Amino acid sequence: MKRYFFKTLFLSWLFLFGFVAAHAQSENLGAIRSAMRNGSSRELSQYLAPTVEVGFDGDKKGYNATQAELVIKDFFAKNAPSAFEFIHQGESKEGIQYGIGRYTGRNGVYRVYVKLKPSKGAPQIDTLDFTKE
Repeated sequence: MKRYFFKTLFLSWLFLFGFVAAHAQSENLGAIRSAMRNGSSRELSQYLAPTVEVGFDGDKKGYNATQAELVIKDFFAKNAPSAFEFIHQGESKEGIQYGIGRYTGRNGVYRVYVKLKPSKGAPQIDTLDFTKE
C-alpha cells in the first residue's frame, strides 16, 4: 500500500511539473507571437537577450538588444504584418526553447525561427531568423 502511494505521488509530481513547464513555454512564445502579430519591435525587445543573432534570408549578424530592436523595427516598417502564427514549438534536451512560425507581411511570407536562451528570469530571444518562402 505504501509503495502504491509513493508511486502515485511521484507520478502526480511528474505530471504537474510537465504541465507547468509546458505552460511556461507557451506563455513565452505567446507573448512573442503577439508582438510579431502587432509588428511591435518595442514589445518584442522586452524578450531580447543582451546579444541577439538576427537573420534575413541567410544573412545573419549579431547585435546588442538596442541595435536588434532597430533592425527589427525597420523590417516591420517595410513588411507590415497581416498575420503571424507559430506552426511548431518545442524544447531541446538542454532546455532551449524554440519556435518556427509563418509571418505574412506586405512583401511576402517568411518562415521565422526563434530560439530562446535560458536565463535567470524568463527565457530570452537569442536568435531570430526570417527566411522568405
